[in-house]
Amino acid sequence: MTDADTIDAVAGLIRGARRVLFITGAGISADSGLPTYRGIGGLYDEQLTGHGIPIEQALSGQMMARRPEVTWQYLAQIEATCRGAEANDAHRAIARIVAERPGSMVLTQNVDGFHAAVGTAGLVEIHGNLHQLLCTECGRGRRVADFVGLQIPPACPTCGGLMRPDVVLFGEALPSQAVMKLEHLLADGVDLVVSIGTSSAFPYIAGPVVWAAEDGVPTVEINPGQTPVSGFVTHRLAMGAAEAMRAIEARLG
Repeated sequence: MTDADTIDAVAGLIRGARRVLFITGAGISADSGLPTYRGIGGLYDEQLTGHGIPIEQALSGQMMARRPEVTWQYLAQIEATCRGAEANDAHRAIARIVAERPGSMVLTQNVDGFHAAVGTAGLVEIHGNLHQLLCTECGRGRRVADFVGLQIPPACPTCGGLMRPDVVLFGEALPSQAVMKLEHLLADGVDLVVSIGTSSAFPYIAGPVVWAAEDGVPTVEINPGQTPVSGFVTHRLAMGAAEAMRAIEARLG
């Protein structure tokens, strides 16, 4: 099957679906100029940090508790990478598709906030959002456009406690509410699962694709490279996210 045939087929599946689960990873933001490599949300490219430790250690919950200034240094570098970048055609196409299909979900690993920025309905940011800060003492939340002008690490304006981005650091548990939303969606059933720009390295990201494939639900992968779920999907496009979603949406009319 050619890419054109696959695009036609995927557009047909979306057209006929009432409930779609989109799963997105760092690759969907590549066309926004963001890297697709290591770190929180795939936004750090070095094996070792300037402190001579792996990025997984620097960006861990344990390090945040023990030496928050270290974790914040690399969180600030990640935020600076995102600064000035914007959502792309893939984010916008997905937002339009789910808006027309109530009960659909967008499960993203990304912390860049691009899906939220375009008003995506049914959004679950499983790893959190870099721009939502949370006090570790009193729980006060604060949303920031960027980290410019922030004291690093920042103090809570209410109690003076340490504030941190509301993201899942290495070694921390996923937010239970987000996990429950995904479980409820899968229990209720979906008509189509579309995986875009993710390495599918985590069980909770690969699992819904494998489950759907085994249950006879159509599955799509959009990714230039092979991943652990590539052999399970019914349709695969070895393309970038924005190019693929533009082509699919054009077929939808």
